[in-house]
Amino acid sequence: MRLSKIVIQNFRSISNAEILPSEFSVFVGQNNHGKTNLFEAIEWFYTAKSSPTELFTKLESSNPIVVELHYDDVLDIDVEKLVDVNKTKIRTLLGNSTAFMVRKMSTDHKRSYFVDGADKGNPSGIDTAINEFIPKLEYVNTQIRLEDVSGYKDKNPIGQMLSGVLNAIIANSEDYKAFSLQFHKLFESEDSEVREQLDLLANNVGIYLKKQFPGDVEVRFKVNPPQFSDLLKSFDTTVDDGVVTNAQAKGDGMQRAIMLSIIQAFADFRKQQATGSSFLFLIDEAELHLHPSAQRLLKQALIDIAETDQVMINTHSSVLVVDEHERQKLFRVEKTDRITQFSEIAEIEKQDVIFDLLGGSPHDLLLPRNFLVVEGKTEYELITRVIKRFYADRCTGIKVLFAGGDIRRQEESIEAIDLTLRPLVGNEGGIYRDRLVVLLDKPNANQANSFKRFREGYPYLFDSNRVFQLETCSLEESYPAPWTKTEIEVRSLSDTMSEKVKLARAVAASISQEDFETKMNVVFKSLQRCADTAFQS
Repeated sequence: MRLSKIVIQNFRSISNAEILPSEFSVFVGQNNHGKTNLFEAIEWFYTAKSSPTELFTKLESSNPIVVELHYDDVLDIDVEKLVDVNKTKIRTLLGNSTAFMVRKMSTDHKRSYFVDGADKGNPSGIDTAINEFIPKLEYVNTQIRLEDVSGYKDKNPIGQMLSGVLNAIIANSEDYKAFSLQFHKLFESEDSEVREQLDLLANNVGIYLKKQFPGDVEVRFKVNPPQFSDLLKSFDTTVDDGVVTNAQAKGDGMQRAIMLSIIQAFADFRKQQATGSSFLFLIDEAELHLHPSAQRLLKQALIDIAETDQVMINTHSSVLVVDEHERQKLFRVEKTDRITQFSEIAEIEKQDVIFDLLGGSPHDLLLPRNFLVVEGKTEYELITRVIKRFYADRCTGIKVLFAGGDIRRQEESIEAIDLTLRPLVGNEGGIYRDRLVVLLDKPNANQANSFKRFREGYPYLFDSNRVFQLETCSLEESYPAPWTKTEIEVRSLSDTMSEKVKLARAVAASISQEDFETKMNVVFKSLQRCADTAFQS
């Protein structure tokens, strides 16, 4: 089952809108154009029992607020997840249909149900069944903080998520079942000695209270037994960055990252489960407090979540817009005469959208004069530091770009180089097509076919002498003494790349300009060629 259409009327700046979301929907637009109003209209559908005047478009409460959520592709497995009584109600409502629509209006704040265009009204008990059936809402707004989601609350979906995961993990444990039985016997059984002592304590406290409030005042004191279900509803997060600190005391960036990580961890667990409720995630300003590199990782995590649940975000970040994905749809949000309009962004419009997000001026783009594309972070660390030491004037504006930044393709360096080049060279008219330079290790035996395809894909780079190749299969083998490493020594370096990076930094800090230009001549010539073909500043 998926949410296929959203219709909103007369909610704040949204007079009349129809949106066809995908599994991962991204809404972009300037401040105060109505992105958040969309999310709050959906939240209104889920939670509202009243509607103050300020919620109505142009404050005209005579025109009711209407929110419709349309669902398609209802599967048997979606119904089978429900408890039996709700399962029966949903099947009776849907009949043989695999689609339905739910409408809520501010006139009575009740839901009406439509199947194949027929108004089914609001049959008895259907709201409870629908609440279990449709995706649960998790709205992460800009004000929410870690303490709002990490502590368990009965009506907090994230709390329900975490508790549900923990219960599912241990539910089949025989020790857990025995403990649960003993717990209930200890605190709830009528012949429990513990229960008897708790009642005695309550009675004594009640007697003393009665003495302080004589007369007709009836004072009762009761010791409630602990709830077994609460044992898995307490969560805590600490951060050790030199000083161990509760995460709730950390900055907004850390708090938001942890909060979103909770959602991601839940999604990972759900992918392995055949049962469980689905979720609709709304994330307001998803990039808030996050570094661009973290934004890119977050986007991938949210796209992963969209395998099982629907995700909608609004953003001002080009990072969350630029990468394509088959599950992704982009929407422009614009306000004209105080009314918000939504329109799907076509591919041909995407460049303009990103340009606006980057500031709307060529001066804001900070385009490099040229790119030197290298295989991994070690080359990046070495060359950027050498530029700073010896070639700051000549190489200002040259960006060293390492393809190994895509950690999943780190062992497929030539394919990673290919992926890095594509957006820079374009099909025919990329502005760096005739300028950028590539530095490669000598291909090993396993890379021969990949290198052949690479050469066939970018013949103009080779024809114009813009591909430089080391004489060794790794940068570490090309260092001059005393930093030179053998092939065996290279393989023994840390798999996390940290040892290689440390070595690159040490070489860059100590090597002389003469040794760099003569003993690392291929690297020097690649940098020299990059400067020669760069745009003039």
